[in-house]
Amino acid sequence: MTRTLLMVPTGHGSGLTTTCLGVVAALQQRGVNVGFFKPLAQFRTRTDVADTSTALIRLISALEPPEPIPAKEAERLLSENSLDTLMQQAVETAEPILSAHDVVIVEGLASGPGGVYSGRVNLALAKAFDADVVLVSAADGDGDVARTAESMSITAQTYRGGEHDRVIGGIVNKVAGRSPEQKAELHQALAGVGVRLAGAVPVKEELSWPRTKDLVAALDVKVLSEGDESRRVKDVIIAAQSVQGMLPLLREGRLVVVPGDRADVILGVCLAAMNGVRLAGLLLTVGIEPDPRVWALCRPAAATGLPILLTEEYSYETALTLNSFDPDIPYDDEERARMAASSVAASLDPGWLAELPTATHLARVSPPAFRHRLTTRARAVSKRIVLPEGSEPRTLRAAVTCQQRGIAQCVLLAPEDEVRAQAEGLGLKLPAGLEIIDPRRVADRYVDKMVEARRHKGMTPERATDELTDPITLGTMMLRLDEVDGLVAGAVHTTAATVRPALQLLGTAPGAELVSSVFFMCLPDEVVIYGDCAVNPNPTPSQLADIAIQSARSAEAFGIEPRVAMISFSTGSSGSGTDVAAVTEATRIVHERAPELLADGPLQYDAAAIASVAKSKAPDSPVAGRATVFVFPDLNTGNTTYKAVQRSADVISVGPMLQGLAKPVNDLSRGALVDDIVYTIALTAIQAGQRD
Repeated sequence: MTRTLLMVPTGHGSGLTTTCLGVVAALQQRGVNVGFFKPLAQFRTRTDVADTSTALIRLISALEPPEPIPAKEAERLLSENSLDTLMQQAVETAEPILSAHDVVIVEGLASGPGGVYSGRVNLALAKAFDADVVLVSAADGDGDVARTAESMSITAQTYRGGEHDRVIGGIVNKVAGRSPEQKAELHQALAGVGVRLAGAVPVKEELSWPRTKDLVAALDVKVLSEGDESRRVKDVIIAAQSVQGMLPLLREGRLVVVPGDRADVILGVCLAAMNGVRLAGLLLTVGIEPDPRVWALCRPAAATGLPILLTEEYSYETALTLNSFDPDIPYDDEERARMAASSVAASLDPGWLAELPTATHLARVSPPAFRHRLTTRARAVSKRIVLPEGSEPRTLRAAVTCQQRGIAQCVLLAPEDEVRAQAEGLGLKLPAGLEIIDPRRVADRYVDKMVEARRHKGMTPERATDELTDPITLGTMMLRLDEVDGLVAGAVHTTAATVRPALQLLGTAPGAELVSSVFFMCLPDEVVIYGDCAVNPNPTPSQLADIAIQSARSAEAFGIEPRVAMISFSTGSSGSGTDVAAVTEATRIVHERAPELLADGPLQYDAAAIASVAKSKAPDSPVAGRATVFVFPDLNTGNTTYKAVQRSADVISVGPMLQGLAKPVNDLSRGALVDDIVYTIALTAIQAGQRD
């Protein structure tokens, strides 16, 4: 049975929406089949401001909740004393979500201006959905935990009646300080009023930084120069001093407010922008545009991306307006929404989260859970991964990300001056510890070792010297000699260019009949494995069985329960021919070599993946309808299927990950995004850790 959690705020400005985002993210990371629903749009005094919760969930997850009931419609029904009708509409809208998920997070109504009905509506929602209640509060501004607890206690009483206490926890946002003593004090204060502390979310200044474009959208301003409107407004300063006094205040992320006739300050700000200070913007007041001669001198600063705006208001009134700016996250601000969700998710009590799901659905690994596991496990093994395409822009960005997040110790193979020039052009700061090795300076060290490794194939020093000019070959030699733990390449090279040196210098792993590959296909609700879609054109039945067993082991290694479907154009004995016979024989060999595996075939793709189809085509199969590992009969079928699913269904695929090599080497798609490279590096690090 689905468990429904209603998130209820205890007051205005509690951080309700960001808390919902964080709880959804935290449950997805744990592999929970979680859904989200906002029954009613937030009541607002400004009718031109849309409700953002549903849009933000769609923005940062694969969930597609329906739109909430419009605030005007809800207010009409409430004013007619038709609360029951409103709740009926809400439950009907939620029915598909409730039937599809193990846990559903329901966002209640916030109090404050326009929300006079919020208390009554939230109680009705709790009853209509038979929901458990999670209280959401902002910490007392003076750090008084007793006041925070009192606020929670007052709200909790609404949901406590007789022996039925719906309140299962409280989440406190904007907690100043991170010491264990502060958290223990908050925990004790809430326990004193019968509320379990489910999470204490620390204050993060950056979560309140709007973009310049958000100010433009909300305020009555004229855009003189659009510039880079994605810049974050970290602070607002009024230029009341001379240029000399202003200069120390010009810092990244500051919005400078100044009357339009202060040409000296305007020029000073523009000079700072031209010298690399990434200001959030220049806001001119009192409706005065700069003198044309001054404006001509400002144009180079505008070309750097400095937004220049104009308002008719005076500077003081403008500052007051900016100070009271709505801190809510706009519907399209993905960066801030993800940051807020991550902050909340990281602050929740793991024990409390573990108690939330009700195990009524088949265990599945969601894409967020899979990615979370990748980065967590990669950090734990702490491996050194060589990147032969070291100055390639996407690879460089990925290396910086991995280094900063502790995913792996990356080694870039490229001339250092090229790497640093590329980093400067990309606006990247190279983190401490990121290694850069110039291949030209070290290649000679590997000549003798390469000759020794390939002497039986006629390798000579001259030929080795020539082949070691290829950075992938050089990186593979580093891996052979255990100077690094894994290699990732392919952003600008073919699969053959990555795999050939690995086969020649590393060979296959003990017990492996061949080298194969898998893709981790991040479908909207789960991650499944496709193999082999990149290496073997026409495997024999024995080789196909080996691919299936390797793929199942890879699934296990990455937290996916292996249920192996041997794919064919026929299910069971419905078809015949040499192709079907080969899959049938491969399935028999899998059962013989790995009897503990759940494997079945031949199965058509729909019978393997769709439960309703499986009931009619393969009702007795232990795999049909719930397969997690799809093994294709040949490269033509596998590669075509993976690309069709990836492109037509807009699915992220991680890989190919190579299996069966003596040491971890992984290939990238030449269209790989930075995130693809980051997760492939993580995969490689985990593979290396499994060999320890």
